[in-house]
Amino acid sequence: MFEKLSFLEEQFEELAKKISDPEVIADQETWRKLCKEHSDLTPIVEKYREYKKNMETIEDANALMDDPDTDKEFKEMLVDESKTAKANIEKIEEELKILLLPKDPNDDKNVMVEIRGGAGGDEAALFAGDFFRMYSMYADSKKWKIEVLNISEIGIGGIKEVTFMINGEGAYSRLKFESGVHRVQRVPETESSGRIHTSTVTVAVLPEVDDVEVEINPDDLEIDTYRSSGAGGQHINKTESAIRITHKPTGIVVTCQDERSQHKNREAAMKMLRSRLYDKMEQERSAAIAADRKSQVGTGDRSERIRTYNFPQGRMTDHRIGLTLYRLEQIMNGDLDEIIDALITTDQSEKLKSQAEGNI
Repeated sequence: MFEKLSFLEEQFEELAKKISDPEVIADQETWRKLCKEHSDLTPIVEKYREYKKNMETIEDANALMDDPDTDKEFKEMLVDESKTAKANIEKIEEELKILLLPKDPNDDKNVMVEIRGGAGGDEAALFAGDFFRMYSMYADSKKWKIEVLNISEIGIGGIKEVTFMINGEGAYSRLKFESGVHRVQRVPETESSGRIHTSTVTVAVLPEVDDVEVEINPDDLEIDTYRSSGAGGQHINKTESAIRITHKPTGIVVTCQDERSQHKNREAAMKMLRSRLYDKMEQERSAAIAADRKSQVGTGDRSERIRTYNFPQGRMTDHRIGLTLYRLEQIMNGDLDEIIDALITTDQSEKLKSQAEGNI
């Protein structure tokens, strides 16, 4: 591990020189790429230097303690310093192991989130609306920007389905474990007898994909235009600005009608299609190596039930990691960090275990 860290530190210093070179700066594309590499290495190198500093403290303390001219009182102080440094080193070594884990190449990307009402009729649609609000509030707390790409609402304030982009640093790394089936247990507003109703919502979180990552043959696309539906005043049903794109080889269909401009809707729909195709490829790749892939939270299967939200008890349970929290109101108001942090920590632990077993 430390040979690798020493090599990464040398690489870090070389990158620092390159990104300060006027010739490199003149080539903005190369400069941005090198800056990204330098930024990715920064937390590892800083932690490694912290490790070396603590090692030096121990070595200096040992040398002084072996010196016969060092008085007793000073030696006691050196012992305390050495103990603190040793404790720091143990902690730093664990942090370095996590920092050196293979990084998900999608972690820094923006995300496309799809929420759909599942079993439960109108109550599922209402819950989907609550979910859209929850993720919107979470994004707002992170200063991330939301862009709605497509939404299908029902008259009582619910949402059949909604697709939206979340633009922000590390959005995918924080939200990637949200994909799956979310189950809600509560008394619907429309239920006069007060019986608890169970309904579900499915969530898919997909990384935003660049053109170069997914090649799409224009001949494989069937593009239809149609009139937007829903709120919109005088523009609605007068222009065919909504777009539907069908990818014929896979049967994937995407629609976008949120923008007034057909051009913008087409652009957004292509963005959605690229993410869907990329996700399909990733799902197929993951399935092919599933037997060897122990280091993950859940299976990533869209049909997997991942959480239950029990409103009468104010309880949320994440079934993948056995986490139960009794603060459902705060969670539904976008306070998701405790859940997300627990999922990330579990995933890291599983990866460390797999690494030790030689599976990573």
